[in-house]
Amino acid sequence: MLREINFDGIIGPSHNYAGLSLGNLASAKNAGGVAQPRAAALQGIEKMRANIRLGLPQGILLPHNRPDTHWLVTLGTTPEAADARLLANALSASSMWAANAATVSPAPDTADGKCHLSVANLVTMPHRSHEWQGTLAQLRIAFADPAFAVHGPIPAPFGDEGAANHMRLCRAHGEAGVEIFVYGVAGGPFPARQHIEASRAVARMHGVREALFVAQSEEAIAAGAFHNDVVAVANERVLFTHELAFGDKQGFYADLRARLPEVEIVEVPAACVSLADAIQSYLFNAQLVTLPDGGMALILPTEAQGNARVWAWLESMIAGNGPIRRLIPVDVRQSMANGGGPACLRLRVVCDPAKVDPRFMVDEEKLDRLADVIARHWPEAISPEQLADTALHEAIRAARRALLDALNLSEELSD
Repeated sequence: MLREINFDGIIGPSHNYAGLSLGNLASAKNAGGVAQPRAAALQGIEKMRANIRLGLPQGILLPHNRPDTHWLVTLGTTPEAADARLLANALSASSMWAANAATVSPAPDTADGKCHLSVANLVTMPHRSHEWQGTLAQLRIAFADPAFAVHGPIPAPFGDEGAANHMRLCRAHGEAGVEIFVYGVAGGPFPARQHIEASRAVARMHGVREALFVAQSEEAIAAGAFHNDVVAVANERVLFTHELAFGDKQGFYADLRARLPEVEIVEVPAACVSLADAIQSYLFNAQLVTLPDGGMALILPTEAQGNARVWAWLESMIAGNGPIRRLIPVDVRQSMANGGGPACLRLRVVCDPAKVDPRFMVDEEKLDRLADVIARHWPEAISPEQLADTALHEAIRAARRALLDALNLSEELSD
């Protein structure tokens, strides 16, 4: 009865390019550009629709109330009075990247046999540090069944950025697995966002029976791999990774093979795909999924197809006899321009779909209804000079209310 469900973050109506994320090269490159919230959200809807057509169960997480007036009040200001930088932090739509929503340990891995979810604190970046309250409210509704245990954030100063720095390897989704907690130490001018203290605390809270704690390489962080999911992704028995992703690669591989002899490690050599190419194309920020027929597919951003070196290596990979058999490019250009690919947009939860609040599960008919709300209410474009416009703020709030109404969640998530 256990299946992997991808819960995608619906891209919110305040989606803009403020360049708030230090170390995220795409975010910095596109800072000050004109964003297209409507197109962004519809691209996300189409990605979910494609997954459903592949036979994969699909869930959603919802945009947060923006601008975050409560957060600004705690800083002694309001949306009308805040300076431009502070207001941009309050307007961020970064909760769309659901891979940072929480860390998830499925029931087969935990001592009490429950699926545990710990909301990420995201304390390293101001624009993300005030996400956890809105995310926690949604997790407590979506996963209210006794089959789940939902935890609050690890306290500061220990940075925790959720599933983007967590991988799970197992023979099959419904069987016990090895959970990999990837943490950072340093990386040139960029901060390490995941602290080992936070990773260990989450593993203890969840009662994880088989856990490995692995350092991300300084070289990867310095190159712009701000999360592990920019340089590695895992699914069932397969680890798909860049050669330079981890600090002590050989020690990690040996520990992993000792715990899961069936593991298949597909390593992309730096001589074929540089870290720069991997990060530009978001090759590893792909959804590595098991299809209903048992085969595995990579759901990649179209940017991977557009990079000749990356695409040549991928085509040579699937021409062989390895475990990954299909390449499925998807268009998420608006998210990519702000530094998030297909995998950033989803939180993976292995559970019984019947135990999830049905308002957070979608099929094609529900996606049609959500797409209609987005087409009617999401702003078409947001430029930097519009961020202080109170009329835009009200339009953003009204758009979110329309989405909550369509999902019958207005009462619980009105905030």
